[in-house]
Amino acid sequence: MELHEAIRRRSMVRSFTNDPVDPSALDRIVSAALRAPTAGNTGGTAWVTLVGPEQTATYWDTTTDEAWRAASARFEGLRRAPVILLAYSSAGAYVERYAEPDKADAHLGADPGHWPVPYWTGDAAFGVMSVLLAAVDADLGACVLGNFRGEGALNGALGVPAGWQLFCAVLIGHADGQDHRSASLDRPTAAPADRVHWGRW
Repeated sequence: MELHEAIRRRSMVRSFTNDPVDPSALDRIVSAALRAPTAGNTGGTAWVTLVGPEQTATYWDTTTDEAWRAASARFEGLRRAPVILLAYSSAGAYVERYAEPDKADAHLGADPGHWPVPYWTGDAAFGVMSVLLAAVDADLGACVLGNFRGEGALNGALGVPAGWQLFCAVLIGHADGQDHRSASLDRPTAAPADRVHWGRW
């Protein structure tokens, strides 16, 4: 698919069928994540790929509870997604990389608190955007979920090493056509002229 068409078509899908994702398509999507920018060639992002209901249940069981599942009108549609990609980043990897001689002038190699903008968060976001566009290219739906509970239990269940922080989950699968649009879409959209400034603000 042409890049600008993929960008135009990208949207958050919040209700999936349980049809499996073709393994070759999933390989291409994960490969796209690994092609995203990585500051200083640090490689301080990583992905856990959960495929099928047994593996994806680990995510839902640790990050949601019965009350949330019962109250969420979207849960059943989200739960059916056959693939969940978990985006992780390591602040320590970037601190260590920027303490090396070729990056020492930046004075970022002491601890994460010295970073005015955390590159590990940016790199994780770049990877997620690559995944979202690759999903469109594969004619699949995708949705980003932030994480607000249960990260420790999830990391323990998946064997995630210490020092790696979950950035978000990306659900991938075939859209079932149900309209679970976000209420955020009802907000007024800023005009391009209010967001793009040429030459100065």
